[in-house]
Amino acid sequence: MRNKLCLGISDAQKIVAAAKVEAENNKWAVSIAVVDDGGFLVALERLDGAVGQSAGIATLKAQTAAMARTPTKALEDVVKERPATGAFPGRLSVQGGVPILVNGECVGAVGVSGVKSFEDEQVAKAGLRAIE
Repeated sequence: MRNKLCLGISDAQKIVAAAKVEAENNKWAVSIAVVDDGGFLVALERLDGAVGQSAGIATLKAQTAAMARTPTKALEDVVKERPATGAFPGRLSVQGGVPILVNGECVGAVGVSGVKSFEDEQVAKAGLRAIE
């Protein structure tokens, strides 16, 4: 039997706080979601002015990145080549979700929604830097 790394609430809170700083510095109203390796929500924050739907989209981006163990941008690129993959159930192949990797293991993911997809990813990656 092996030991498994787990994402803790304090880690999730650090990620959200750092992502929030990036979003606020750019004046972006976004939602930030952090999930564990099974795709279950650990932390969610919808900044003032972010549309309600962005919370669900951020969560789905995070869940997708966690389950696929890859950034959602990579999945978005696959859909361009193979459109049928966009119909996979429970998956949102849109840039803005990134896995949280620790020692090569996926322990969860962060997803952001509310601005352009590449900007969502910029915010998500800023959050990850808080636990590097």
